[in-house]
Amino acid sequence: MGVGAYAIWGLFPAFFPLLKPASAIEILGHRMVWTLVFMLLLLAITGRLSKLGRIPLRTWTMAAAASALIAVNWGTYIYAVNSDHVVEASLGYFINPLLSVLLGVVVLRERLRRWQGVALAIAVLAVAVLTIGYGRPPIISLTLACSFGLYGLIKKTIRLDPGSSLTAEGLVLAPLSVGYLVWLQWSGGSTFTSHGAGHAAMLVTAGLVTALPLLLFGAAAQRIPLVTIGLLQYLTPVLQLTWGLAVVHETMPASRWLGFVIIWVALLVFTTDAVLAAKQAARLRSAPGRPTPATVPRTASAPPPAPQEEAPGRLR
Repeated sequence: MGVGAYAIWGLFPAFFPLLKPASAIEILGHRMVWTLVFMLLLLAITGRLSKLGRIPLRTWTMAAAASALIAVNWGTYIYAVNSDHVVEASLGYFINPLLSVLLGVVVLRERLRRWQGVALAIAVLAVAVLTIGYGRPPIISLTLACSFGLYGLIKKTIRLDPGSSLTAEGLVLAPLSVGYLVWLQWSGGSTFTSHGAGHAAMLVTAGLVTALPLLLFGAAAQRIPLVTIGLLQYLTPVLQLTWGLAVVHETMPASRWLGFVIIWVALLVFTTDAVLAAKQAARLRSAPGRPTPATVPRTASAPPPAPQEEAPGRLR
């Protein structure tokens, strides 16, 4: 289930171009509307629809912030893959785990382990190299990484189960999404009814394609260790990078390869540290006379996995 979730996210660059000639904003509107429809049906079938009426105001506020961030993430990603910037999009999801650690330190006041700090420093170097190579900062990559990292930060603290949280986010943006699609149809700019039943069906399918990997991920996250989830998450950007190079044939000059190699070195350092820290924690838990949680030093752990309602982007 975990491999299935990350593989689907990794193959998103193959799906969204099928929705052309719809623009990125029109695709985003349909994606949000039909994902909400799918989730409402799912909650109704599972008997959890009534939970939405008991959500407190503060939680709705957090859901609104999360919905704004995921809208930015989804819209940026759709634009990237439909304008042949798949490689730059994949970079965003390579950067994301490192950014999650940085947010944990800055916002949650977690302590940074030595090798986590080394990984972050290497990542900063990589972004500098890529900036020089592109002749500009990698805006798409940084937007995807920052929006998804902040989204994950909110999802880490929001008190809702994954299905209810995603549905609440959809409800917050539903008036804007539906309003935009209605205006687009009225103004004659919509492709939903003007390019045949097949095109309309594909736009509707965007909701299922969005929700399915989230459900697979949610099921996998309950059954496998966090470290395994952390390793699996690299499958998505690897598939995206492969698609960008092998199928879209995007250019990769030497300076860009150098930036990616430096990022991969940072991720190797980061992942090795996370695996070793998890093994050490397991030994402490199994050792006789182990310290209580209050006496264990609090350090920044591996970043939380991609939120169970998202992706990168993949949010995924």
